[in-house]
Amino acid sequence: MKIEVDARGLNCPMPVINTKKELDKIESGLVITTVDNAIAKENILKLANSLNCEAKVIKEEKDLISIEIKKGENVIIEKSENIALEDKCVFISSDKMGEGNEELGKVLIKGFIYALTESKPYPKHIILVNGGVKLSTENEATVENLKLLEEAGVEILSCGTCLDYYRLKEKLQVGSITNMYTILEIMKNSLQTISI
Repeated sequence: MKIEVDARGLNCPMPVINTKKELDKIESGLVITTVDNAIAKENILKLANSLNCEAKVIKEEKDLISIEIKKGENVIIEKSENIALEDKCVFISSDKMGEGNEELGKVLIKGFIYALTESKPYPKHIILVNGGVKLSTENEATVENLKLLEEAGVEILSCGTCLDYYRLKEKLQVGSITNMYTILEIMKNSLQTISI
């Protein structure tokens, strides 16, 4: 069975949601999703990986990218498990910590990210939304510490819509870009979410 999904022109997270809906309908077969930008492509590939499906880009032009996703019994996905990671998610929605003095808040968030590097086991995911995306783009101190966590296996995810809003997408220095559907799924499936 082969299903085609045309997700061109759709805003995040609709390409991912529409693709998952079609994958959920079949036990095995192919779903080919067509998108028109690299962020949507990466989000579709991550979705496939999270569902233990095999995925590859079969066509890539300027505004036309097709991803083939194979679902079924013969799909083998190798995953590396990092035993130092705990099934927790840290959700950061600002480049400051707490209410009150802004300068103090920036000092505190920097200290919090550093403390994460010193506290094991590490969380599986760190999600950055709204002003939090500045921590993976503009703040040199937090970028360096987030890189240490990423090297240890922590997935650092910055909201693509937020990066666009702050015009920081080209300045992303650590981790990868994600969408609201993936953020929701991670938060739902984590044993604990710590919100900052």
